[in-house]
Parts: sequence; C-alpha cells; structure tokens
Amino acid sequence: MTTTSTRRIAMALSAGVLSLAGLSACVPLVVGGAAAYGVGMVSTDRRSTGAQVDDQAIELRGAARIRDIANDQMYVSVTSFNRQVLLTGTVGSEADKLRAADVVSKIDNVKSVVNEITVGPSLSFQERSNDTFISGKVKASLLDAKDLFANSFKVVTENGVVYLMGIATRRETDRATDIARGVSGVTKVVRVVEIISEAELAQQVQQAKQPASATSGSSAPASSSSSTSTQRSNVPLPPMEPLPPLNSTPAPAGGVTTSPVR
Repeated sequence: MTTTSTRRIAMALSAGVLSLAGLSACVPLVVGGAAAYGVGMVSTDRRSTGAQVDDQAIELRGAARIRDIANDQMYVSVTSFNRQVLLTGTVGSEADKLRAADVVSKIDNVKSVVNEITVGPSLSFQERSNDTFISGKVKASLLDAKDLFANSFKVVTENGVVYLMGIATRRETDRATDIARGVSGVTKVVRVVEIISEAELAQQVQQAKQPASATSGSSAPASSSSSTSTQRSNVPLPPMEPLPPLNSTPAPAGGVTTSPVR
C-alpha cells in the first residue's frame, strides 16, 4: 500500500475512531452523518444545501428517538442521505427492529427508511473497529479511482457489509460497487443510491463551475433550476438492478440492491 493511500485511510478513519471512542454502554447509538463527511466535502456535495441541513437534523432527531426506546440489547446506527434514512446495527427482537423504524419514519422530512437492522447479539468492540477500518479502506479506494467523484458516496459498514449511499449515475454506482467488493473484509455490498442520468450529472458539473457571482443573482432560469433540483430530491428513490454477472439477489423494495463479493 502506498504512502498516499495510507494517509487517505488514516483521514477516512479519524472521524470513525472518534465516533467509536464516544460510545457508551448506556446509550449504544451512533449517528452516521458526523462520522461520514468532513466539512471540506460540503462544497462538492450533490445534495442541495437544504437536504444537507435536513440530513443532519434527521440524524440528530433519529438518535434522540432511538435513545428514548433503547434497551441493553439495542445498538442502532442512524444515517441519512438526501432525506432517506438507513438503519443499521443490532437489536434483541423483531419487535425492537420494527419499533426503531417506526419512530424514525415519523421524523419531519424523512422520505423513506431502509431498515437493515439485524436481530441478534451486538457486535464486539473489535468487530466495530474492523468495520471502521473497512470503511476507511473503501473510501480510500474510491478516492484513488480516477473515474469517480468519491464525494458522491457515503460509506457505512456493519459487520463486514458495506452500504453505499449517494446520488450518482448508474455507471458511477456500478463502478463504486466493484471497488467496494474488491476491498478485503467486505462480505457484501448494499447500494442505497439515488440514480441520476448522465445529462443531470453534466448539468450539475456545469453549475458547479459557474462563478459565485453568476449564481448569486436572482434570475428566472436560476430559480427554475433550483426548483427542479429540490423536486428531484424529494421523489422516492428508484429501484436498482443488481449487477448481472455475479448472481446478485433481486432488489427488494426501497431502492436497495445487494451485491455479493466475488
């Protein structure tokens, strides 16, 4: 592994390590957004500013809601991207799993909830640390890919299963999935991605290149574009097709596709 890759893994791991260090036996809860994004990434985030603010609020409120119903067997991670919430972790019963999804779904601005909580024993500290390390390696690998905007994806790992969240084209999503599957320790890749067309991506890139002065003025075309972006971010995520060559399982409801590792 090169020195550059090692540094990138270290940077990607830093937020996750702080998150693990803050865990308490009394409140076994993780909020996903703070550990997944650095402040410098906001400028290249494909979400609208409103969606980014909503995601932070959803994660904080989700943490509070889960904390209200938490018990000694509940360890739940709440991650929101473009107002879609991913729940991961472990609980002691199916009833707790359903209860967690129910309380989070009632939070303002939540579009949908992807409930990936597992009923079973909680992960050990070593297993959680390994998940953090895997996330770091996946993020570093995405950064190393020259044909991807790594910031387009949020990476969450739970017991070796990597979840990719984001707004991306089909090509970017398939490419990121291939990269994640190639990382050692990854047992499965689950994609929770809002698919946009290549034309929409080109439009976003063009808008990002415009000087701040050009976008600050109030004009009819700019208002129309902003309105379109907001409307698109509020529609349900389209279901994704599994990668054909790897005997992937059919995509369940909610825009989630699992991609087994080779």
